[in-house]
Amino acid sequence: MATIEHGTAAGVSFALTDEQKALRDLAREFAEKEIRPKEAEYDERMQHPADVIAKAHEVGLMNLHVPEEHGGLGLSAFDGMLVGEELNRGCSGMGTSILANGLGAGPVILFGSEEQKAQWLPPLVESPILCSFGLSEPGAGSDVASLKTTAVQEGDEYVLNGSKTFITNAGYASWTVVFAKTEPKAGHRGISAFVVPMDAPGVTIEKHLDKMGQRATDTSAFALQDVRVPAENRIGEEGDGFKIAMATLDATRPGTAIGAVGVAQAAYEHSVEYAKERVTFDVPIAMHQGVSFLIADMATEIEAARLLTWQAAWMLDSALEAPPAKPSAPGGETGRLWRPGGLGRKATLYSSFAKRFAADTAMKVATDAVQVFGGYGYIKEYPVEKLMRDAKLFQIYEGTSQIQRLVIAKEIFLPKD
Repeated sequence: MATIEHGTAAGVSFALTDEQKALRDLAREFAEKEIRPKEAEYDERMQHPADVIAKAHEVGLMNLHVPEEHGGLGLSAFDGMLVGEELNRGCSGMGTSILANGLGAGPVILFGSEEQKAQWLPPLVESPILCSFGLSEPGAGSDVASLKTTAVQEGDEYVLNGSKTFITNAGYASWTVVFAKTEPKAGHRGISAFVVPMDAPGVTIEKHLDKMGQRATDTSAFALQDVRVPAENRIGEEGDGFKIAMATLDATRPGTAIGAVGVAQAAYEHSVEYAKERVTFDVPIAMHQGVSFLIADMATEIEAARLLTWQAAWMLDSALEAPPAKPSAPGGETGRLWRPGGLGRKATLYSSFAKRFAADTAMKVATDAVQVFGGYGYIKEYPVEKLMRDAKLFQIYEGTSQIQRLVIAKEIFLPKD
C-alpha cells in the first residue's frame, strides 16, 4: 500500500489519516470474513449476495458518498478508493454489488434537486436497498447518442418506452436512473434523465444475464412499456441527460479503476504465496527468474495503477472545491466539478487515465497469475481462474479501454480556453 507514515516531501503526502486507516481496515476485515469465504460458491451459482449486501450496509460500507444532510457519510472520492480496493480484493462480483449504488445514485447526488435528494437518498441509508444506472441498451453502449428509449411528456407525467441491458443490480434495484430521448432527432442533446421506480407498472426484468466473470453481481436487461413517471422525477432539464451521464461516469471511473486494482492485488498475493510453496527442480518456483520477474512486474504495475487511481480521486475531490462555472450549471453548484478548464477537465482526463491503466493492468496481472500457477491456474479449484474472468470486465464496462483512449486523446488535443 502506497503510504508514507513518517515525514513527507514538501507539498506532497501519500499518508493516510488515522480515520482513513481505520476505514481501510474495516473494509479489509469485512472482505476477509464475509466475502472471501463465499466468493467461489456465489460465483459458481451466480448468486445475488443479498446477505453480504445487508451486512455491508449494517457496518457502513455502502452509500459512502451520500451527503451527510441526507443521512449518509458524505465521504470523499479518495476515501471511497480505500473501501473499493479491499472489497474487490475479496471478490469483485460482491464488491461491485455493494458499491454500485455510488453509480446508481450518482446522478441524483450530483445533479438532483434538493427535493429529489431528500426523496431518493435517505432510503438508501436507512435500509440495504439498491439502485441502478440505466444507460446501456442493446444497440447503444459506447455510442450513447444512439440510444432508442423514449420519454414523451403527457401533462405532468412522462411516458417511457424502450429497453436497457447490462445494467448492474437492476434485477434487485428499488429504482433506476433511466436515460431516454425526449428529442429523438437531437442526438446526444435530446437525452434526458429520469428516476424510475422498478416496481412501476410496465417495468419488466427480461433477463438476468449469465456472465463470464463477476458472477456474484446481478447484471440484467429490462424493458419499459408505457411506464409513467411524474415530471418531478426528471433530473435537471430536458436535454441535460448526456451531460449528467458523462459527468457521473467521470466521477465513478476511479471507483471502477480501484476495483481493478483490488482484483490485481488479489491475483498478485495468490501468486506470491503459490510461488513460495510450489517446488520444481528442487527449489520453490519463486527462485526461478522467469517466475520472479513476472511477479516483480505485477507488484510494480499494481502500485502504479493504485497511485494513478488515488490521484484521479484526489483531483475529483479538489475539483469539487473549485468555484462554479456558472450559476445555471445542472444541479446548481454541483456542476462546478466539470467546468471547462482547470481541475474539471483534468479530473475527466485523470479518471480516464486511471480506468484505462488499472483495467488493463488487472487483466495482465490476472493472466500472469494463471501462468504462475501453470495447469493448476486453469482449473476452478484454484482462485486465479476466477480472477482472470473477473478482470476482463474492467476493460469493458463504464467505458471500454478503447473509449478511455478516445477520451484521453480528445483531452490531449482539445483546444484549451
